[in-house]
Amino acid sequence: MPNQRLSIKGKSFSYRTGGWKYSIGVRVLLLLLLAVIFYMSLSGKWIPERYDIRLGVVSDRTIFAPTQIENAIETQKAKEEAGKKVQPVFTIVPMKNEQMVAVIYEKLRQINADEQLALNDKVNVFRNVFPVIYKDHTDMIYRSISPGPGSDLFVAEMKARMEEQPYRIPEEMYFKFPRLLKEDLAVMEPVTVEIVTRLMADQIQNAQTARAKVAELVNASSLAKATNRELVQEIARFALTPNRFLNQQATDEEKAQARDNTKPVYINKDDILVQKGELVTEELYQRVKSAGLLKEKVNYWPQLGLAITSLLMTVGLYMFIRHSELPIRTNNVQLVMLIVIVLLNVVGMKIIALGQNLEYPYIGYLVPAAMGSMLIALMLDIPLAVISALLFSIISSVLFNINDELFDFRYGFVSLVTGLTSVFAAQRANQRASILKVGTMTSITGAAAVIALTLLENDYTRNQILFSTCFAVAAGLLTAVLVIGLMPFFEAAFGILSPLKLVELSNPNHPLLRKLLTETPGTYHHSVMVGNLSEAAAESVGADGLLCRVGSFYHDIGKTRRPSYFIENQMNIENPHDRIDPELSKSIIVAHARDGVEMLKEQRIPKPIRDIAEQHHGTTLLKFFYHKALKRQADEPGEEPVIEEDFRYPGPKAQSKEAAIVGIADGVEAAVRSLRNPTIEQIDSTVRKIIKERLDDGQFNDCDLTLKELETIAKTLNETLLGIFHSRIEYPSELPSKSDTKGVSKA
Repeated sequence: MPNQRLSIKGKSFSYRTGGWKYSIGVRVLLLLLLAVIFYMSLSGKWIPERYDIRLGVVSDRTIFAPTQIENAIETQKAKEEAGKKVQPVFTIVPMKNEQMVAVIYEKLRQINADEQLALNDKVNVFRNVFPVIYKDHTDMIYRSISPGPGSDLFVAEMKARMEEQPYRIPEEMYFKFPRLLKEDLAVMEPVTVEIVTRLMADQIQNAQTARAKVAELVNASSLAKATNRELVQEIARFALTPNRFLNQQATDEEKAQARDNTKPVYINKDDILVQKGELVTEELYQRVKSAGLLKEKVNYWPQLGLAITSLLMTVGLYMFIRHSELPIRTNNVQLVMLIVIVLLNVVGMKIIALGQNLEYPYIGYLVPAAMGSMLIALMLDIPLAVISALLFSIISSVLFNINDELFDFRYGFVSLVTGLTSVFAAQRANQRASILKVGTMTSITGAAAVIALTLLENDYTRNQILFSTCFAVAAGLLTAVLVIGLMPFFEAAFGILSPLKLVELSNPNHPLLRKLLTETPGTYHHSVMVGNLSEAAAESVGADGLLCRVGSFYHDIGKTRRPSYFIENQMNIENPHDRIDPELSKSIIVAHARDGVEMLKEQRIPKPIRDIAEQHHGTTLLKFFYHKALKRQADEPGEEPVIEEDFRYPGPKAQSKEAAIVGIADGVEAAVRSLRNPTIEQIDSTVRKIIKERLDDGQFNDCDLTLKELETIAKTLNETLLGIFHSRIEYPSELPSKSDTKGVSKA
């Protein structure tokens, strides 16, 4: 059964193609599951559940408010109450009644001066003149009102009030007006004008109240004759009119403004709209209807639109994966991990969204939306994390939208900024503590984005900026804490070996590395040298250099079981292999790979490193002991024939580029170290010989190393070894001429 390649962050592994891990059917189901997650995450905002309830029928379920919604009935009641509390608006009109007084006295002078009129005629004239003067004066006032909205209504109100409050002069007074002399009128007029002017200066809604004050003012005047005082009192009372009138237009506007300024009454999110077992009244019915939860008719178009949107998001993500070189395109394990990360990120968004309402909308900036992007960047791939950040920003703009629009770009923009910041900053994260630095950078950029958006709105308060910024800063730190907490779960559950974990494993204080250093110092030095060589070679062909380095540190850990049987640890001691059979020597040497895997399992070292320890020798032949057995067979006839397969490592062959490169570096380092005074030609010949032998022996058949990459590895190993052994290499040179040696001092 053929093998498939799995490479995580440049770390390449091999898996058998059987089972669900590479099943196309399983991959389709996983992609559908991802689309369902997108659908469910957005449906709560775009398609709330609707209910079939009827008036006068007991509800069979409890209905909760999906979001904070306005209680239309209570809001209308509050508006009506606010309108009722508005006091009527009155307008003061300058009536200019002193002009009416002047006209009255002018008529008195004219009529009294007419000697042709008898007394009774004058009395009749006065009976008609006073109402005419009153009417002409009020008509003049009505015409003086500026036309505009509500002016006709206001004039009608004035007329109604003026017609309600006319003053009727007693009949006997009309017989006294003709007897007034010219001198009497001259004295009476200024007193009348003064009294009318003084009383009309007040706001008069009821003229009778002002008229009651006339007698007191007349008695306090300088008039001496009783008749004059009596007639001035009547003329003044006649001239007094209301000057404060109800302005219905202004009153209605005030009431409308009061209603508009009334804050809506809201039903908070998750408040009960209708209790189970409660009779559905008109008010409850309208409350559910205003929340948009009433199933008045079946409408599947929104569901179809959401389904298409979810599929587009899923297809877009899949097309990016399919046209990339990422192993997730074929490996369902990574796809499952991606789905889990998306699910966790969406759940985190949903939890924060529960606390969002119209009074505290900015809590949406607290969402750790960058958590998913950072995890994908650390566990899977940077380009995939960028695409995921775009998708998370779309989801954020929907989940935290409190307006009537489909998206709220503010939360989507902040989510995108923080997501991209976490992705690009996480590239340089090589320790778990550095994730906190990434979180700090995310906090800073998130706060900057929030401040920028708030200032652009140009309608903000100091508290809004403060709370929004604090939420954004907290989101970045929360993201870092969650990523640090979740990474061990993904590393254990999916066998992911992140760069952070590799750096931790490379610490010399790790128990296995301390054991290697103290018990087998020669092997430890050899492992460090192999690490340097393999890292350089791996990076030259695009493999994971860090995995090669760390894998090299542990690849010979099994030698600590029998350290004296390996030549690099035989310092000033006899080689024990000289006294034992080659078969036993072979068993001891071969066992170090198996022993290493067991020791690594006991310490729960991740599988990619165990694979390197198990596969770095592949199925290569232990030539020394094989030829030793052949020599013994030749010297001692009758011995059982020596079988080459018995002197090979059990394998498996290298299943990844990294395991193959470590195996090459292991052989090269041991071979070059055995050279007493290596030259450039010797090093190059040794490197190429080892690579060719392994190639001819089929050791690279199960990994995807190409001939071109093997050539690149050879050149890189040569360059690295030249740097290591430069002080001991004899460089070939031509003999210098005498002229060239002049002035050159001896070394």
